[in-house]
This record gives sequence, structure tokens and C-alpha cells, in this order.
Amino acid sequence: MGKIEFLPLAPTLGLILAINYTLCVAFGLVAPEGLRMYKAWEPLLPRFEWLRMGSFLLGLVESFLYGLYIAVLYVPVYSFLSRRFGKRA
Repeated sequence: MGKIEFLPLAPTLGLILAINYTLCVAFGLVAPEGLRMYKAWEPLLPRFEWLRMGSFLLGLVESFLYGLYIAVLYVPVYSFLSRRFGKRA
């Protein structure tokens, strides 16, 4: 089993979540009211308010940090399980 390094994975996950957040906000700008995602973001991103630039930037940073947090949890769990249950040569 290959080893997963924290540094490439953490910013990768952070960027994926930040890009996803940006796409959802962009979709919310063109979608009808009933299809907008901002109602899902409000409980997940502290101080997020729809259609405020400062709030958008804060949500972008928070989304990136959620990606880092996932990597903090994922890498050690994966490493442990990989050592314990990985193929033995």
C-alpha cells in the first residue's frame, strides 16, 4: 500500500471544497429560489450570509479549512488501517 502524505492531500482537499463552494454560490446566483444552496451553507459555515462579499470570502476560507480538517482526520486513519490490513509481501 502506498503512503499518503499530509501536505499534498490537505491543500488538495481544501481546494476541492473551496471550488465546490464557489460553484454552488455561482449556481445560486442564477438558479431559481427553490434550488439555491445557501440554505445548506448557513448552518455549516459560521457567520455566512447570502449575497455579501465578506461573507462569501469567509465561506471560501471556511470551506478550505474544512478540507484541511478532513485531511487531519483522514491521513492518520488511513495510515493506521493501511499498516494493519494492507497486503503483506
